[in-house]
Amino acid sequence: MSKKPQGPAGAGTRVLRTRVKKKSGLKESSRRWLERHLNDPYVQRSKADGYRSRAAYKLIEIDDKHQLLKPGMRVIDLGAAPGGWCQVAAARTRSTPESPHVVGIDYLEMDAVPGATVLEMDFLDPEAPGRLTEALGGEPDIVLSDMAAPTTGHRRTDHLRTMHLCEVAADFAMQVLRPGGHFLAKTFQGGTEAGLLDALKRNFRSVHHVKPPASRDESVELYLLAKDFSGRQPQD
Repeated sequence: MSKKPQGPAGAGTRVLRTRVKKKSGLKESSRRWLERHLNDPYVQRSKADGYRSRAAYKLIEIDDKHQLLKPGMRVIDLGAAPGGWCQVAAARTRSTPESPHVVGIDYLEMDAVPGATVLEMDFLDPEAPGRLTEALGGEPDIVLSDMAAPTTGHRRTDHLRTMHLCEVAADFAMQVLRPGGHFLAKTFQGGTEAGLLDALKRNFRSVHHVKPPASRDESVELYLLAKDFSGRQPQD
């Protein structure tokens, strides 16, 4: 194996490139994915920095640019497993185990995150929104969602299923956010539903798509960022 410079965002690290040998029973596509994953500089950096996954750097890069997370903020993290976004949110809002103000939810089991309360349940469960706001103890300043539906291999189906999660997350955010709060959610290239964008533009000062450097170039994922919630409108 030969050394090759690699590193996210100019990290300047030099690592040994790992090659995965062809093995019987291992599909070539799986072998290539595993090799790419093992050599991904963000994967390597996440291990060194103690983050649960490379996805932590997506939130870090978005927050560095847009200044969303501030000390004392209340945060809800939808689709939290394995916990990378909870880790970043807890650190940047200075949430502590004694007085946590970050709440995550996922139907997948995940290890505890210091400074965060984690609910193991499906966000689509009718009881989930109430459980989240009760656990947080007040209106959130920001709702985060890195949720994506399990892939089927059919791009259009995967897109529609993840867009549904984005829409449900946005509806939840507009029901619970404090005035001035923010919403950040995963979406896919190929068009955010016009109805969702219209609703967000009516309720937030600014709405746009962002793609952090940690999101792979070949990935179709984008993040939808809506800033400065105007507050819930009175019902007629």
